[in-house]
Amino acid sequence: MTRMSHVSVTTQDGVAVLVLHRPPQNRIGTTMVDELDRALDEIAAGDARAVVLRAEGADFSLGGDIEPWPDWDRRLMRSHFEHFLQTFNRFERLPVPTIAAVQGLCFGGGLELAVRADVIIAGRTARFGHPEQSIGIVTLLGGIYRIAERAGRSRAMRWALTSEQVEAVEMERFGVVDRVVDDADLLDEATAFAHRVAAGPTLAHAAHKALLRTWAVGGVAAADEAILDVALPLFDSADTRTAIPTAVEALRAGRPRPAMSFEGR
Repeated sequence: MTRMSHVSVTTQDGVAVLVLHRPPQNRIGTTMVDELDRALDEIAAGDARAVVLRAEGADFSLGGDIEPWPDWDRRLMRSHFEHFLQTFNRFERLPVPTIAAVQGLCFGGGLELAVRADVIIAGRTARFGHPEQSIGIVTLLGGIYRIAERAGRSRAMRWALTSEQVEAVEMERFGVVDRVVDDADLLDEATAFAHRVAAGPTLAHAAHKALLRTWAVGGVAAADEAILDVALPLFDSADTRTAIPTAVEALRAGRPRPAMSFEGR
């Protein structure tokens, strides 16, 4: 386990657990983002095949640590926010499945980090929101258009305009949250799902993430152009070289396809 002042990371049985621990509000500032960057270095260099992002305390995060902002000139502000954006994007682009386990309040920068996970599992009492308009700014780290990608432009705009606190069940209904569970079951459910996908074909998971990024930028046509370049190398992977002949053998013998034991390579 690597524990820093605001972030920790632990990897066990192929699952990295990335924890924000600056309760009670888990506000995101320069120290937390620097430590998140270092934690991502550790995950990238390790053997994790899935990542769970969670936070200590009653709330996931109330957003950015705005206290030092009045003392930043525009050049320093741009430098900090570029670093925040790049670090959040590193998390988004990890080549393994990522799961955010969200409890309590998830606002501002906390929401912008959570929506970079592939899957969000939320506690039933969780609430989400963009408070930025209350201080006259926008979602600085790409929150509004990532919400739009999941929930549609109109709904994303409404939530940004009003800064309303959106309940987990509504976020699930609009596709921002994948699943809502009882608060007491949140970490168990998120961890169990992470272990499930960590046992799967890791390289294929990475390929799906790459194709979805291509689609998000260029649409279906761009993804169609890229798909064979992304997909065909999988046929050279150890997992696929084992799985396909095994599946073919079962098919020819009239047996059900056996569950595959993937090694992630």
